[in-house]
Amino acid sequence: MARDISPIVKQSRREGWALAPKAHKVMAKKSGIPGEHGDMRVRGGSLYLTQMREKQKVRRLYGLLEKQFAKLMKEAQKSEGLTGENLLQYLERRADNAVYRAGFATTRRQARQLVSHGHFTLNGRRIDIPSIRLKPGDVLEVRSKSQKSEYFKNLDNVIAAASQPAVSWMKADGKKMKIEVTGLPKREEAEAGINEQLIVEYYSR
Repeated sequence: MARDISPIVKQSRREGWALAPKAHKVMAKKSGIPGEHGDMRVRGGSLYLTQMREKQKVRRLYGLLEKQFAKLMKEAQKSEGLTGENLLQYLERRADNAVYRAGFATTRRQARQLVSHGHFTLNGRRIDIPSIRLKPGDVLEVRSKSQKSEYFKNLDNVIAAASQPAVSWMKADGKKMKIEVTGLPKREEAEAGINEQLIVEYYSR
């Protein structure tokens, strides 16, 4: 399975956005673009560059490769409603993002790993594909075998460390290690600071 394994802090500095909690501390000290000549490169510039950087930021934030993101964007364009909001809703409904939103992982990368290693079942069936899109009525649970692992035995500590705010579209139960999808994500429940219109414009060129 293809994935981006480049350092998340380096990605964060490149986008000027903390893509993971540990990036906040590093970026407080090193806020410039990484690389020997990073400070010589100018942020901003053309509208195209601004659009591209926003696309890169969101793509990396949710952990998608370029082809995956472009494919999702095409689907969002064909669906009813606002393209940008469709895109963010699809990203939020990914299985790995739901695990992250539930606080079962402190980062999306960690959530992706948990799902890809087969620690979860979806409606009773084991899954290992992080990109599976959840729908209302779906139930995501930690496998009984995985519940015996040290990680899930300490899930309460993970949830406390993750400190994720509750969202309206799902219910997470740390004790039962269960996530129930009760609705669809609202626009305001996606990551703050995203300008999805720039991404729509980038793909409309």
